[in-house]
Amino acid sequence: MTPAASETRIVRVDPQRPDRESIRAAADVIIARGLVAIPTETVYGLAADALNASAVARIFVAKGRPPTNPVIVHVSDEAAATELVSRWPMEASRLADRFWPGPLTLVLPRSPRVPDVVTAGLPTVALRVPAHRVAAELIAAAERPLAAPSANPSTRLSPTAVEHVLSGLAGRIDLVLDGGPTAGGIESTVLDLSSERPRILRPGPIARSALEDLIGPIEPVAARVAGDAPMPSPGMMSRHYAPRARLVCVEQDADKRVAELVRRGLRVGWLSFAEPVDSGPGVIAIQMPRAAVAYAARLYATLHELDAQSVEWIVAELPPDSEEWHAIRDRLRRASTDE
Repeated sequence: MTPAASETRIVRVDPQRPDRESIRAAADVIIARGLVAIPTETVYGLAADALNASAVARIFVAKGRPPTNPVIVHVSDEAAATELVSRWPMEASRLADRFWPGPLTLVLPRSPRVPDVVTAGLPTVALRVPAHRVAAELIAAAERPLAAPSANPSTRLSPTAVEHVLSGLAGRIDLVLDGGPTAGGIESTVLDLSSERPRILRPGPIARSALEDLIGPIEPVAARVAGDAPMPSPGMMSRHYAPRARLVCVEQDADKRVAELVRRGLRVGWLSFAEPVDSGPGVIAIQMPRAAVAYAARLYATLHELDAQSVEWIVAELPPDSEEWHAIRDRLRRASTDE
């Protein structure tokens, strides 16, 4: 296997009933230390053999990912997760029983089996069991855990469809399993169980209150990480999930900000909760869902769409500052840029 793929093969699979031949082909690539983009219930991931350091290193090269940013390891079940940690607390069992398979990542003390490149040299490893049938069957066929961060260039928009994967990684990876659009739209909740008190490192589809119902008090979201310091979890960079266009978040008076940018001769995308109005030339107004789950499912796809239409700025109306919208506000804030 060469350090970088010269051509990326696309294999279409039924997301509910993937055929054995396609899964076997992808598993063979994984075993040969290659890279395979796979659908999960959140976003598309870029998978490699998590226990092979040289295979995981190829992920970092393909994505342009800094070595200080660890990757999540996807496993088949709780038993497989316990083989990669040095300690599996009671809280982890409770959470796994309730939320796995699903969009919850647990950070725990790692075992010596996990290569340093996976964890950015930190003493912890991030683990989850994906709920998507294609991802689950690939793990089973390859008979090994998969390191699988999002299948996009580092800091850019996560992919929720195959065209998003190819726009950033075509020619850099070996194979894509095309299972159609992903359902969840944003990345998993990351919960750190390695410290004295649990803390959320990245908000996601599973709310803090739902986790606290099972294990008690949890520290709120940890601060973003800037500079070259190792990150305790993926998704903690101060700027992340960003479109090519410059994005600005507004709490109110979005129409005034849009008008201001248009007056400067800029092409503007506008994410609004209201029904789009005729904003004149140079504006692409998109009405976003008022339900958090539906908004999350559409967010990245909409931003990809605006990038494809070559807007220069995107004005995003922030949703309410409530728990159900916490993860979406986090993604918009991290994608934003200062003028």
